[in-house]
Formats: sequence, C-alpha cells, structure tokens
Amino acid sequence: MTFNAVQALRLAQETFEIEAAAVLGLKSRTNEGFARAVEAILTVRGRVVVMGMGKSGHIGRKVAATLASTGTPAMFVHPAEASHGDLGMIKPVDLVVAISNGGESEEITVILPVLKRLGVPMIAMTGNPNSTLARHADIVLDCGVEKEACPLNLAPTASTTAQLALGDALAVALLDARGFKTEDFARSHPGGALGRKLLTHLGDVMRVGDDVPRVGPDAPFSDLMREMSAKGLGASAVVDPQGQVLGIFTDGDLRRLIEKGIDLRASKARDVMHPLPRTIHEGALAVEAAELMEQHRITSVLVIDAQGRLCGAVNSNDLMRAKVI
Repeated sequence: MTFNAVQALRLAQETFEIEAAAVLGLKSRTNEGFARAVEAILTVRGRVVVMGMGKSGHIGRKVAATLASTGTPAMFVHPAEASHGDLGMIKPVDLVVAISNGGESEEITVILPVLKRLGVPMIAMTGNPNSTLARHADIVLDCGVEKEACPLNLAPTASTTAQLALGDALAVALLDARGFKTEDFARSHPGGALGRKLLTHLGDVMRVGDDVPRVGPDAPFSDLMREMSAKGLGASAVVDPQGQVLGIFTDGDLRRLIEKGIDLRASKARDVMHPLPRTIHEGALAVEAAELMEQHRITSVLVIDAQGRLCGAVNSNDLMRAKVI
C-alpha cells in the first residue's frame, strides 16, 4: 500500500463539494411537509422519539440530543432494542421521527405495524419517498442525495450529512417557534464553559465595595494614582457625591498623557478623566461585559445600578479567572 498525498487532498476536496451539494439540495425540497412536521412536533403531548439504524442511528442520537437541548423533549430508541421490549418506552402521546436513507431497514419496518396500532404519529426522514417507511409515515421529509462522497458510492457520507442538516433545521425552527431564549438554553447547559457563559452574572464576578477604585472629581492626581495602584484594576472611576459615574481614568490614559509630556502633578481627577465611560448594568451577564470590552477595545468596565450609581467594576482578568473568556 502506497500513500498518495495529491490523491488524498483531491478526495478531501471532492468530499466537501459533494456533501455541500447534498445539504444545499435539501433547500428546494423543504416545503409544506417540513412546516407540517414542525407543527406536529409542537403539538405533541409526549416526547419526540428518534429512531435509526447504523449510521442513521448515530445521526438520530445527535438529532434527539439537539432537540432536547433546545426545548423539545426527545429521546433516542434503538429500533433493534425496540423489538425486544423497548417499544414499551413509546406511548400514544409521543411522536416518532424515523431516519433511514433507503427506508427499508428491517429493524424499523418490522415495528411499523405496532406503532400504527398504538396510534403514534410518525415523521420519516428518508432518501426514498417510495419506501416502506415513507408509505407508513404521516409526514415524509425527503433527505435524498444524488451520490455519496465515498468513491465506491457505498459508505453513508453525504446522506448522513443531509440527515444531520435536516435534523438541525427542525431543531432551529422549533426553538424559534417556542420562543426559546438564551436563558432557556443556559438551563439545559449548566456545565462547562457554555454554561458559565450563559449563567454567570456580573454580580458573581465583579469587584464591589472598597475593592472598586473611585475618587471624587476634585481629588488630586496623586490620590487618583494611589487609588489605582491600591485596587489593581488598571483604572479608577470618578464619581460625584451621590455615586453617579462622571468618568474613568485608566493606565492607558496615563501612558498617553505622559507621552504628550503633560505635567500631571497639579492636575485633578476631573482634568484627566475620560468622561462618559462605557458602563454596564449590574444585572447583565458576565459574557455581555466581555463582549462590551471586545467591541470597544477596553480592558475594564464600570458596573452601575438601576439609578446609575457605581456599584462595581470588572476587568478582563476577572472574567478570565471566572472562565467566562
């Protein structure tokens, strides 16, 4: 056996082209049947039960997981196991999404009569609209492809890519129809980096009380520098007696003033501050503060309460320690 790098690259590029064409080919075949499928899933009182054999089964597991994480109760049932007792997991209030490219998988076709007797509605995702599966289904979603990416046109490649894309399209349409929001998504993903980004609020990570550097507008420049050095934020807020934010002075501001050769010793905080700084409300998510910093190329942001008073501060290091960024 010899390895041909040129041949490998050519096949990789052809695979991308074939699978991209398979996904784009779904667009012209996504019609009222797709809308009916979305409506049927929205109105089902039980769960969506996804079934599939072989590679279609692997896709089915992913489809079920995506539906469940985006607001549609779903689970995967292996068709072969269904014939040996797992059919008891499916109730008349459920809905079955059966995935089979050829539509003739014996493990699925053998249980179709039982599902019919139970009165369970069925959506078929198949590349063969004339198959046994399609004839028994209430709604048929055509996910057929012209050819597989496999040079032998045998291994499920483009067909499983199309199935996956169609499952994702269902999940996206359903989450939109349900009014699924960021907060809902967070509740389904409490662990890991994704959960931290969606569940961590500024109140969980921001500096508060005496840890927030602040001076009055008439504070001498020396006091301003001492406050910045003591609190280690790389900036200090300038506030009025009521705590309203008037401005901010940062390490970057100091560097720019020094480069200009300005004598700062006689300056007051109001003379050197940057007025109307970027602020964020205390009820915001920590990831929103990260986005604000990135958008405006700043490294710290002041946090205000409902009355616009300074109540906290956060910088990029705080967010990194909290693993928000």
